[in-house]
Amino acid sequence: MNIYKAITTEVLVPIHPAGWPFIFIFVVASILITAFWSPFALPGTLLSLWCVYFFRNPVRTTPVTDNLIVAPADGRVLSTGIAPAPDDLGLPAGEWRRVAIFMNVFDVHVNRAPVAGRVTATSYHAGKFLNASLDKAAEANERQNIVMETSSGQAVGIVQIAGLVARRILLETGIGDQLAIGQQFGIIRFGSRVDVWIPADTPVLVMEGQRTVAGETVIADMSGGLQEPGESRRA
Repeated sequence: MNIYKAITTEVLVPIHPAGWPFIFIFVVASILITAFWSPFALPGTLLSLWCVYFFRNPVRTTPVTDNLIVAPADGRVLSTGIAPAPDDLGLPAGEWRRVAIFMNVFDVHVNRAPVAGRVTATSYHAGKFLNASLDKAAEANERQNIVMETSSGQAVGIVQIAGLVARRILLETGIGDQLAIGQQFGIIRFGSRVDVWIPADTPVLVMEGQRTVAGETVIADMSGGLQEPGESRRA
């Protein structure tokens, strides 16, 4: 990679449009406070730079396939186990597996479609702002539900969950939209979590504690062709 490409792809990262009003507020507030109290110049500059960093929207290279499920968010995997699907998500009856990904305030917060398919349902639920890493946050916190249907007819649930600091979930898609795998569908401000609900028998390819990259990290294989971590060693 040459220096020009490195700078344009790794440093001059695009900013999500939802971030510009906040960046403007941070910069103006820092200038005004510094004008009355000069020691604020350094922390104000750092806060403004952090705001720019938070709303970064880097280009991602997504594996295009009908079988793989990719991470909808940058962050840390909290759980991958079988759990009762939320009633308000509206998934078909049966056993479901939840892959929960927690985003801290330094992660990219742009969310991407885990599969290619059509958006069949969305629903918003007001709630609390507990720490998003807590299991009860999935039901108690403010959240946005999305259900997608793949070309094979398989339903996949996605839940954007607001966190301790987050105060706004922005959904940028609607019922009937056809999304490509890895396509942006929303953003959460400023620290949060995204849960993906898939059939319980789907092999999961990530482990608790693992870091994911939205649109790039493969988290599951609906075809069953890939092995779960450690499976080959147990065989």
